[in-house]
Amino acid sequence: MILGDLEKQVLQYLWSVPEADAKQAYAALTKSRGGTLNTIQSTLDRLFKKGLLSREKRGHAYQYRARLGREELMARLIQDVTCDFLGKGEHSLIAAFSSVSVNLDDEKLTQLEKLIQLQRQLRSQENSDAD
Repeated sequence: MILGDLEKQVLQYLWSVPEADAKQAYAALTKSRGGTLNTIQSTLDRLFKKGLLSREKRGHAYQYRARLGREELMARLIQDVTCDFLGKGEHSLIAAFSSVSVNLDDEKLTQLEKLIQLQRQLRSQENSDAD
């Protein structure tokens, strides 16, 4: 799944509010980037068709809500990319994460280490439960 810049901005906006219609998104997003209401409506519809938004008709307008949280979406995007390019035993994913980590500060690296440790603990528990 590939997301355009405007799609990303719309998702960022919808993560910051519980729900919004096209006019609300338009008002919030056009302050910084310009554009038309029609463009925002089309973008919301595309994100809905991609399964990233839910919507409910209220009166004459749809109210949109993000179906996935930020972390869940990032995990899905990473999984989509890695499944397409990784072969069995390939280490390019590890190399890619290592390259990206160069841009992380010490606090983010510490958070990443803690998440890796948590995943190891969860895997260990799952293996113990399976025995």
